[in-house]
Amino acid sequence: MDTETADVIGHDVTTITCVCGNTVSNDGLIQANSHGVPVYLGDNTPAPAELAKWPEDEDLYTLCPSCGRVYRDSVIEETGTAPVAFRVDVTAGPIAEAIRIHWSLSAQD
Repeated sequence: MDTETADVIGHDVTTITCVCGNTVSNDGLIQANSHGVPVYLGDNTPAPAELAKWPEDEDLYTLCPSCGRVYRDSVIEETGTAPVAFRVDVTAGPIAEAIRIHWSLSAQD
């Protein structure tokens, strides 16, 4: 099976065009941990239970909330390519709930 690869400009994770066509400016892309769980971006408050804490090792991934494809940021930054690392279910369960909480908190900013 061929590895799916998103389009990316340079080595910039914010320029990913997911395999499904989603971008930061369309439905958005979300920073996630190595399990595909969206990370909490808050500074001085504890992370909500649904969201992952910011990884201490700074090993970040980018989650497409439209299709569940997850890209490893360090690969993009190092190689300028964006192969799909893995997929998660964004339609139900804990990832879907974490996405909902993420967007709810983002709307408050």
